[in-house]
Amino acid sequence: MTAVGGAARSLGGARPVLVPFPVVDEVERHCLRAEEPESIHIELRLPGRPDPVRLQQAFTGALGRHPRALVRQAPGPWYRRRYFWELTGEPGPGVDVVTVPAPEPGALERARERSLASVPPLTVSPPVRLELVDDPERPGGTALFLTVNHTALDGPASLRLLATAAELYGGRSSAPAAPPTRTAPGEGAAGAPGPSPWARPARVAQGSPSGGPGNGLLVADLAVPRRPPGAAYTVNDRLLVATALMIADWNRAHGAPPGPMRITMPVDDRPRGADMPMGNGTRLVQVPFTAAELASAGRGAVGELLNRTAARTRALKAVPRPQLGYGVALLAAPVVPVAWRAVAARALRRAAGPWTSTVLLSNIGRVPYALDFGDAGRADAVWFSAPTRMPRGLSVTTASSAGRLHLALRWSRALLGREDGAKLLALFERHLDATENATTGYGGATEGDPR
Repeated sequence: MTAVGGAARSLGGARPVLVPFPVVDEVERHCLRAEEPESIHIELRLPGRPDPVRLQQAFTGALGRHPRALVRQAPGPWYRRRYFWELTGEPGPGVDVVTVPAPEPGALERARERSLASVPPLTVSPPVRLELVDDPERPGGTALFLTVNHTALDGPASLRLLATAAELYGGRSSAPAAPPTRTAPGEGAAGAPGPSPWARPARVAQGSPSGGPGNGLLVADLAVPRRPPGAAYTVNDRLLVATALMIADWNRAHGAPPGPMRITMPVDDRPRGADMPMGNGTRLVQVPFTAAELASAGRGAVGELLNRTAARTRALKAVPRPQLGYGVALLAAPVVPVAWRAVAARALRRAAGPWTSTVLLSNIGRVPYALDFGDAGRADAVWFSAPTRMPRGLSVTTASSAGRLHLALRWSRALLGREDGAKLLALFERHLDATENATTGYGGATEGDPR
């Protein structure tokens, strides 16, 4: 593997700019574990091959346009009350952010494995890495792998960074497409009741884990689900229902008792333009499902479950709340040394393990950027995958681009093996197809909305 570009310059003794860790960053930092990598993986497929030197220049230029991505964790004494990001203004000394592995058999698979396992450190700026790999499935095509430390940036912010790099490389605007038109929901928009918030959510039943640390991953290229005119539900609601039914079937096949489920769903209200705030900007909501409604949907009542899910997600999105909830925001208040808060956060995470949601579904929606790399062409596939800690151990991430739904299934190897992942993926596709034939309920949606 070769690195592109030379060592970056230092700040030359200038006074560093420090930014306190937001709540999400702090909690992520508290709960880091070497065996559960907190990496975000983004994979772009291009029909051509970008020039490595120009790509290095474009990506470095993109980092310069988004200085919040050019950070490292500032050192400090144990008794400090906050962690701080140090804005370096440019990549830290000795960091090569773009690398080009040798074009050999298996290079793409190994790049994907590195993206899951090798998390860029927080102590060196920037905490992101980009690899340019030949695509064995398409002669002359390439893949770009962006690996991001999730403590510093989330998926949508990382995609914005890639969009700026594409603009600088290809010379075409990275202005986002207009969001889909949404109409106000009708009378059926009130939140449908779900399971008690104190009920323990069902866990994903253990399959045949590989036994090693880290994560496994499968990616799939599917047809974008249709959203019929007048449907109460969105494509995102269809993905939620398919995910819940996938796990219900999986658990039933593995002898796990039925139980309520909660699916963690990120909600992102940030603008997608060049001024998009970097960092971790999504808030997390918990979409509930009762065991009874999952069982009835498994017998054919999918349309009713879709409408209930649509009502719940609309109600959850409409309620303003801190990104991780009020309790976590209170835990991160800088009234005691941050090292003490770290101990408390880890203890709380262990104690709250039984109430952790069943699975994470992160739907990026329609990729709003052209991602046009000029002579290398436009990206025609974009995959994301989110970290998956135990006890949840499973995440489903989707994005729509070039008229296709690109799905990534990522799991903890302590919970599942590769064959388990393939079976879960087949279940997901089956249940997503089942939602295609569901009847619509109340009106108020528009066709083509990917969220």
